Order: sequence, then structure tokens, then C-alpha cells
Amino acid sequence: MPLIKLLLIAAALFGGVAHANDRVHVGKAQGTAWVFLPIDIGVEQGLFAKQGIDIEIANLTGDAKLQQAIASNSIELGLGSGPGMAFAAKGSGALGVAAFGGPPNSIAAIVLRDSSIQKIADLKGKTIAVSTTGSLSDWLAKQMAIQEGWGQDGIRAAPLGAIPTSIAALKARQVDAVVLATEAGYRLEELNEGRVLTTMDRYAPHFITEVIFAQKTLVASNPELVKRFLQGFFETIAFMKTHKAETSRAAERVLHFSPTLANKVYDLEIGMLLDDGQFDPRAVATLKRSYLEMKTLHTEPADSELFTTQFVPVKK
Repeated sequence: MPLIKLLLIAAALFGGVAHANDRVHVGKAQGTAWVFLPIDIGVEQGLFAKQGIDIEIANLTGDAKLQQAIASNSIELGLGSGPGMAFAAKGSGALGVAAFGGPPNSIAAIVLRDSSIQKIADLKGKTIAVSTTGSLSDWLAKQMAIQEGWGQDGIRAAPLGAIPTSIAALKARQVDAVVLATEAGYRLEELNEGRVLTTMDRYAPHFITEVIFAQKTLVASNPELVKRFLQGFFETIAFMKTHKAETSRAAERVLHFSPTLANKVYDLEIGMLLDDGQFDPRAVATLKRSYLEMKTLHTEPADSELFTTQFVPVKK
């Protein structure tokens, strides 16, 4: 019997001809942020492959870059911030499809170890590095100024892009402080170079810090793919919550954390990861208010302009 016939018979006996997985390009708004680790761990643990998806990860430098990558068709899905949903209301090609991070203890105000800034009040009037204009770090820095009674212009925000650029500016004393991933501050503490002044969840106790974005065209044309991606993503979060050792080892590999740092960040941030992707109405209200306060938008958007609830709650 010819070889090709034998192969076809074998394929029929063992479940038919195999189909290739769907390839999906996913961007992270910051490649060095712990809170975006679910995408890496989901790939390592085969939880996206289980959903018939192969993931290609792109590390970007802020919410604006993430939205640009979605608009240019470089990525189909992105991990970004709640404030980044304002881009959707302004007509970007992306839409929020699930929330996955609550109040922002993953973001902190950080200063140099020998800085004269010893308390939050000392930040009044200072220059603070943020990722991009309209980003989560930008909003939180200005929210801090507002809630501390300094007014939105009580600090000077400097949008510097990626975390390494902001840290370099801090070390060169070109800025007085940085608002960025808390783990970056812990790493500076470990090196005896910096101090975490405060985590930023105190300024946004009801908040959506992290959001999964999808191309609007993908939501319309292939909602089943979006659904499978979310199932893999939230199954990964469930895995992380019950597998501290494996999650911390992933942080060591992907983010180059020391074992001590990986465990410290896990303990701080694992609780902010959400279980099913739902958009908390109180947090949505806070976000909408933030868009007006920062003049990102001139009128309050409808929920449907920011996100869709057709995929949540995610059932694993």
C-alpha cells in the first residue's frame, strides 16, 4: 500500500487530520511589569495551546504605543491599563474585552535612596516621570496631586516611555521621582539605589488597573477566538494564585528578578489579579471621572464606547 494511504488511514484512526493552532500577536504595555506575567506563564504552562492558540508576545513602551500597535495591525490583542480605554472612546481600533487588575498597588511613587524627598508632601511641585501622556502612571501621578490638595498642576509629569528610560532619568536626577511598576522600586531598594515612597492604590481604591484589549475588527469577525484567549488567560491567573513557586520562578526567568524580589512582588500583587474579567461599575465610574479630570475626554463616554461585556464573566 502506498505510504500516503497509510498516513491517511493512521490519521483517521487517531482522531483525524490535525489542525494548526491560531496564531495571535499580543502586546504588553510594559514588558518588565509583573502584572503582565499571565501571558508568559500561560504560554509556558500550555494553557493557551490548550485553547488552540499560539501566542507571540511584543513588549511595548506604554499605553499609547499599545494602542498604536493595535491600530497598525501589528498585534490583535493587548494588555494595557484602565485609563487606556479612553483611546477606544476617541475612536481607536481597540476595545476593552476584560478587566484583570484591580486597585493599583502594582504602581508606586519611587525616589532615589539619598533623595531629600522623605514623604508624599515633599513631591509637591516636583517633576515626576510617567510612561506616556494619558497612561495609568500619568493619571495616578495627577490623582495623587489632586487628592493631596495640590491640584492637578501640583506636579510636573514627564512622559518618558519605557521603565528603563524613567529609571535612567531618575538616576541622572533629571526627574525628582518616577511613578511606575512597584517591582522596579523594590529592585532599586534591593540595589540600595532607591526607595518606594508609596504604592498608588491609596489614591484609587476602586479602580481597574489592567485591561485586555482586542481589535474591534477581531471582536466582530472572530469572537470565538477572543473567548478562547480569555479562557486561557484567566485559567492562567487561577494557576498563578495556587502556584506561587512556579509563578516566582517565571518572574525570575522573564523579568530577571532575584528569588527574594520575585517572592516579595508576588505577595504584594497577586491579590490584585481578577478572577473572571468583569468590569466593576464603581471602578468604571472612577475611570470615567478620570478621563474628564485629565481632559482626556470632554464628555463622559458610554460603557459601550470603552468596553464590551459579551465575553465576561469568563467561565473557565
